Formats: sequence, structure tokens, C-alpha cells
Amino acid sequence: MSRDEESLSGLAEGDVLDGVVVKVLPFGAFVEVGPGLHGLLVTTGAPEAGTRLPVRVERIDVAHRRFSLVRA
Repeated sequence: MSRDEESLSGLAEGDVLDGVVVKVLPFGAFVEVGPGLHGLLVTTGAPEAGTRLPVRVERIDVAHRRFSLVRA
């Protein structure tokens, strides 16, 4: 198992986590929910970088080493 897969294995769909917005893009924001563990929060009107907010893991894609988030 790769390091990325190990990191994702600690997540489950439906988990509610405290995250920090690390990068804002036109379609959403990347939120760090653990050291080096960034998920995509797809939203309009994304919060500013540095904002702390609760998020829920919506979907995990282990094959592509990514996961999506929604506001909790």
C-alpha cells in the first residue's frame, strides 16, 4: 500500500473533519484535513485561504488518490 493509500484509508465517507482552506480556485477550494491531506470542496463563493471550517467527506477515490468534501 502506498503512502497516499494509507492516508486515505484513515478516511471514511461521511466523516466530519475540521479543515483549513489552503488554496482557492474558481470552482472550489482545497481543504487540508490532516498533514498533507487535501480534499476538494466544490462550492461557489469559496471561503478565503486560511479559513478553518468543518467539512464532511462526500466521496473517496482511492484509485486516483483524491476525495471530495462538502460543508458540514
